[in-house]
Amino acid sequence: MTKSAKMPAAFQRERHRGERVGWLRAAVLGANDGILSTASLVLGVAAAHATHSNVLVAGVAGLVAGAMSMAAGEYVSVHSQADTEQADLKLERTELKTDDKGEHKELAAIYVARGLDPSLAKQVAQQLMAHDALGAHARDELGISPALRARPIQAALASAGSFAVGAAMPLVVTAIAPEAGLIPLVSGTSLLFLAILGGLAARAGGAGVTLGAIRVTFWGALAMALTAAVGALFGTATTGV
Repeated sequence: MTKSAKMPAAFQRERHRGERVGWLRAAVLGANDGILSTASLVLGVAAAHATHSNVLVAGVAGLVAGAMSMAAGEYVSVHSQADTEQADLKLERTELKTDDKGEHKELAAIYVARGLDPSLAKQVAQQLMAHDALGAHARDELGISPALRARPIQAALASAGSFAVGAAMPLVVTAIAPEAGLIPLVSGTSLLFLAILGGLAARAGGAGVTLGAIRVTFWGALAMALTAAVGALFGTATTGV
């Protein structure tokens, strides 16, 4: 038997879905918003009896504005989280310098609460703090880990890019669809896109594919129906005037 065959499975790094939760959330949210908001905008403008070119221009404007809005909102939100993490880490550094013994007791108490014997918990705390005191407290006291740490730029780019990709789907359909069949084609294909996205997101996150697809499609259909109704209402009112 070779050395590689004898290697324990513990040495093989497992990959968990939690490691992708940050970018997955931003990407799914961006793509979902891209499809839904752009399709709803196109349907609302089309229902108001606008020309095909005006509908397309409105959709393109919605794509650009939405992508920038998603990027800015995600960056500000995640940056606030990152600022909070940095403030907590700064405070923890100060406490490690001024009260090392107290920090040892605090970490040991955390491990006792998780089920370790007090003597073992004290030993574990000592060894982990000797290796990386700040890292141990960041992970076990503050809940901050490299996999889940806030990354504002990554989140902003993922949101903007996924929004643009999502928004491009109904826009392509709008561009090639005949004016007479624009509303049913855009609404039908957009619901299909939303169902596929919901299923893929659920699969990536380890949830039920069918339930994920139904959930996204239901809210998408509701949003598009309401937007089209508002567009039709205002279009009729404008025509009457």
